[in-house]
Amino acid sequence: MTKLAVVAFGGNALLRGDQKGTIDEQEANVYETCTHLLQLIRSGYNIVIGHGNGPQVGNVLLQHEAGEKVHGIPAQPIDFCVAETQGSIGYMIEQQLRNVLLKEGLERDILTIITEVVVDKNDPAFSNLTKPVGPFYTKEDADRIAGVNGSKFAEDPRGRGWRKVVASPKPISINNVKSIEKLARDGQIIITVGGGGIPVFYVEEKKLQGIDAVIDKDLASSQVASQIHADEFIILTDVPKVYINFRKPNEKALDRISLSEARRLMTEGHFSAGSMAPKVAACIQFVENGGKEAMITTATELGKQGAGTVIFAG
Repeated sequence: MTKLAVVAFGGNALLRGDQKGTIDEQEANVYETCTHLLQLIRSGYNIVIGHGNGPQVGNVLLQHEAGEKVHGIPAQPIDFCVAETQGSIGYMIEQQLRNVLLKEGLERDILTIITEVVVDKNDPAFSNLTKPVGPFYTKEDADRIAGVNGSKFAEDPRGRGWRKVVASPKPISINNVKSIEKLARDGQIIITVGGGGIPVFYVEEKKLQGIDAVIDKDLASSQVASQIHADEFIILTDVPKVYINFRKPNEKALDRISLSEARRLMTEGHFSAGSMAPKVAACIQFVENGGKEAMITTATELGKQGAGTVIFAG
């Protein structure tokens, strides 16, 4: 039976820290990332792709705000902007992955599914804003913007500046997940839960409505992986392995760790809430829900012996 893998693209797959975010830059980054998926495809895997949208949705929000201020065009809420980026980023991934496959003489349908993800309107995340979106600012610029529109900012744990933060509720369920699984197992490559999915909630019984939030893409991708019974869950980021004591003299890379060990390290606070903690939590969630293995690594390490940090049941 063909195996099924869910691969979550990190922000580095789309936009590098020193780039402006032009279409040429983003397409080149996506193409490079997609070349590394060939390792999985040639090994017989069917693939579902999730992706982030932090810089992109932040930029779209800025565009809406500027349009309202300058031209009087009503600005749209975050859930609407997430839907926009699902379409635009899905387009880039579809096109560049198809270019990679065509160059290699491979043919697969690639489909982007605009995906709603149900959250709880009473999630405590709505009173504790932690999810970074948009560009990095200096402390002075962040303070100035906050003074104008009341936005909340937090310092990047890796020292790259300050970013706007919004609510990041936990995903409860993925809409259309049965179709996602069927299409993927039939051999189509599916792009879903872009930017963590469009956050929606039940404003009343049998009535969905969008809500002002951004769902963590790793947790949403993990939820998809569990619900479609994927064999593997892979998070692509910008470091080859997970580290404890990151960037300290006693820094240590983690190779293969058990579920119980991963839980212990999380409890002891070894991972930053704004960086690696959500990724490790997503892997723990997948294995807890019956998944075999979850991996965190860079795209360039895919297929290599001993690649990444692997969390397994145990």
